[in-house]
Amino acid sequence: MNPRKKPPCVAGLALALLIAAQWPATALAADTSPAAQLQHWSTQAGSPGNAQRGQTFFNTRHGAEWSCASCHGTPPTAQGKHANTGKSISPLAPAFNPKAFTDTAKVDKWFRRNCNDVLSRECSAGEKADVLAYLNSLK
Repeated sequence: MNPRKKPPCVAGLALALLIAAQWPATALAADTSPAAQLQHWSTQAGSPGNAQRGQTFFNTRHGAEWSCASCHGTPPTAQGKHANTGKSISPLAPAFNPKAFTDTAKVDKWFRRNCNDVLSRECSAGEKADVLAYLNSLK
């Protein structure tokens, strides 16, 4: 090994530290917002999310055992509880949980997982926009 050449792990760590030092702290804490998520899914759907449709969707069982409200509560402004495992769930409405819908990867993961549980399929962009419009309307 060339003594002047740093091992790849050290060079990679140095690069990561350099990037992190220049990255704003807020970008590391959250990469999105509930409003940005609503805008994204409304754009994908081709129409704005509708809070009334979102509330109906959220509280309805769609042929499966659960609705969104089964675990997140009605309204989803307080701590929920998973219907099967009993695991505690933070409030879903952004006004009651500042971390709600601030991490795109988590939003995508939980929409995919929960829509599959409730609908036995992924939610459409319109359904996601409607639910987000409902959740963002709760104060």
